[in-house]
Amino acid sequence: MRPVRALGAALIAGVLTLAAGCGAGDEKPAAAKGGAVTVQAANGAVTIPAVPKRIVSLSPTHTETLFAIGAGPQVVAVDEYSNHPANAPKTKLSGFKPNAEAIIAHKPDLVVLSDDMDGIVKALEKVKVPVLLEPSAAKLDDAYDEIMDLGTATGRTDQAKKLTDDMRAKIQQTVAAASKGKGLTYYHELDDQLHTVTSSTFIGQVYGLFGLENIADKAEKAAGGYPQLSREYLVKSDPSLIFLGDTKCCGQNASTVGKRPGWQDLTAVKKGGVVELDDDIASRWGPRLPDFVKAIGDAVRKAPARR
Repeated sequence: MRPVRALGAALIAGVLTLAAGCGAGDEKPAAAKGGAVTVQAANGAVTIPAVPKRIVSLSPTHTETLFAIGAGPQVVAVDEYSNHPANAPKTKLSGFKPNAEAIIAHKPDLVVLSDDMDGIVKALEKVKVPVLLEPSAAKLDDAYDEIMDLGTATGRTDQAKKLTDDMRAKIQQTVAAASKGKGLTYYHELDDQLHTVTSSTFIGQVYGLFGLENIADKAEKAAGGYPQLSREYLVKSDPSLIFLGDTKCCGQNASTVGKRPGWQDLTAVKKGGVVELDDDIASRWGPRLPDFVKAIGDAVRKAPARR
């Protein structure tokens, strides 16, 4: 399957489960160090009997978080797309086509995932394996809450708090340093078929921190926040900035974009406003979110003059 970068390939297909009611503020603290904790996840109140020592992660974002909060040594297996950090124990496990038997073979005492595909949550719960369903973040607070959830579940609450505090501080600093976004328009490319995001999505909200205007907002027609634009519409909209979230999956860059029919006259192409993003950083809502924000902030500061 050809990857589409929209906080994971499942989003374009409309597979976005909102984490209703989940949040770090609802956690039940352990009675004693190493004791049981209860985490409010999208699949309900999940009780984890003890600090997990054999974690399986089926989400690249959550894999990054687990390692960032110091729970890496507790992780015994991650899915095929968990490519960061490099020392994560990557396997052939899939978050999109999960196999309960293959997961159970790793003898997990906690499984973390972002999508409940093929009823995998119930299948694992049936054999008494604690499962945390932490879906794709719909807003920034969701991202922070999920990090805190993982911190609570793994006995790394302090580390999770420090990580979220650091993320907030870095994002605030970046936004404050790039104060001229208002009046600039942008297009965020998910793939070379011109799928994009609107302001209602998590990615769109990140751009909204800078006051940027999304050209896709007027084009969406019941696409769940991820419309496919026509070449004619995009050329006519002439965005000030073009952000490429498909440099890895689809081999796109400033040069390939400039060679597209009609694109050579776009403001972003002519004035150096084409920004090549790291697909993974631009599609995940975990610890490297400040890096995505910084890439946007740098582009806004260097943006071509407003028309």
